[in-house]
Amino acid sequence: MNVDVAVVGGGFVGRALALALGADTGLKAVLFDAKPAEAPSPADERASAIAVAVQHMLDTLDVWPDVETLAHPISEMVVTDSQLDDTVRPVFLTFDGTVEGGEPFAYMVPNAPLAEALDRRLQEKGVPVERGVRVTAMEEEPVHRRLTLADGRQVRARLVVACDGARSSLRAMARIPTVGWPYDQYGIVTTITHEMPHPGRAEEHFLPSGPFAILPLGSNRASLVWTERKAEGDRLLALPPEDLRDELAKRVPPHYGSIALDGPVQHYPLVLQMARSFVAPRFALCGDAAHAIHPLAGQGMNLGFKDVAALAEVVIDAARIGVDIGSLATLKRYERWRRFDSVQFAAVCDSLNRLFGLDFAPLRAVRQIGLGLVDRVPALKRAFIGEAAGMMGTPPRLLRGEVL
Repeated sequence: MNVDVAVVGGGFVGRALALALGADTGLKAVLFDAKPAEAPSPADERASAIAVAVQHMLDTLDVWPDVETLAHPISEMVVTDSQLDDTVRPVFLTFDGTVEGGEPFAYMVPNAPLAEALDRRLQEKGVPVERGVRVTAMEEEPVHRRLTLADGRQVRARLVVACDGARSSLRAMARIPTVGWPYDQYGIVTTITHEMPHPGRAEEHFLPSGPFAILPLGSNRASLVWTERKAEGDRLLALPPEDLRDELAKRVPPHYGSIALDGPVQHYPLVLQMARSFVAPRFALCGDAAHAIHPLAGQGMNLGFKDVAALAEVVIDAARIGVDIGSLATLKRYERWRRFDSVQFAAVCDSLNRLFGLDFAPLRAVRQIGLGLVDRVPALKRAFIGEAAGMMGTPPRLLRGEVL
């Protein structure tokens, strides 16, 4: 099989990249997904915060109309710094959740419908998807990368893109090292129903064990993204549902009223991991294969989609002017575009996680004063919201809602 681009990894980032590169571009892009097509995927009860710039990209790729009615805008963000047994959790920092033009800076979108919408567009646009196909070897050739599949087939691609997650096997085949460390924390995700309505408000409580985020889903439902130290997390995850609900009630503010679990509780270990290089000749990393960060800012998926927008623009621009899409000179433009942003987000999230994890009264007072000062500087708050919305600097054209 000879292709222009082989996208390896069938998650959100891989699907979106294959769609951006393979639909109406003149390039032959093929998506290889190790997950068998006939195997039922486990129910994904999670929802993700989608920055408005990423929403523009999904709209341009004709994916957004399928999930728009399920998306819930975030109209406000509040931040507190407290201990678990504090009876009062004063709000130290608030953000208006809108950006220029009155758009919300982010939406909460259920993961499963978003995955289904991407699959529908891939099929409609005729982008080939090979399910249940695992890459077992990769070799560099003068004008191709040659992939060997588990079924013995060979694929020659002018460019191979690894979108196969933080434990990327293709990154290892390309001998690209990573730097980072594990956190002694779990990310715990579930959905709750709550008695009292909310006006699209997202809340993040920085507790000594890690941030506890409550994200609006509409219809008196919310997604919880909960960071907990592993030892305590193991204890909590072993509790019966009613006891776990009681633990959640200690963390969910009383203005939500009574709460109930509304789905399974999922967890995963947290790590910071950054690839030392995002590219090699005829090879690029996207999404978690390039960078895995702490979830406290809710930007992990958005960083991956930003990678998609940047790499798609670089590759399509090169193809249109007759430049080799897999040359290192072409791919270095993508790396320059995305590496600094990814490293910056990783460093900020790591620093905040460490800072708010220090349960020391004088330091807590200094933190709270700092949050209060930020709350009183409108220009700084607008910059934070602009960054979270993905609209700072010069974003790729897809993130501006422009067709490539």
